[in-house]
Amino acid sequence: MKTEKLVRMANQIAGFFSHEGPERGAASVADHLQKFWDPRMRAQIAAAVDEGRAEGLDPIALSAVRQITVPRAN
Repeated sequence: MKTEKLVRMANQIAGFFSHEGPERGAASVADHLQKFWDPRMRAQIAAAVDEGRAEGLDPIALSAVRQITVPRAN
């Protein structure tokens, strides 16, 4: 999946939880990503953040991505 699409999806989720404030909102987004995103999607967005390729990622979504568990490569 393209990084831009993952960023757009993460930003939509962050927008939904933004009323909770930055800290709690990020935790809620991270929980959502952990529960509903495929491990490959989580790994891809985490890699994009680590590599500085997640332009336009909402601050709440960015914080959430940094909180999620990313599967390890074997």
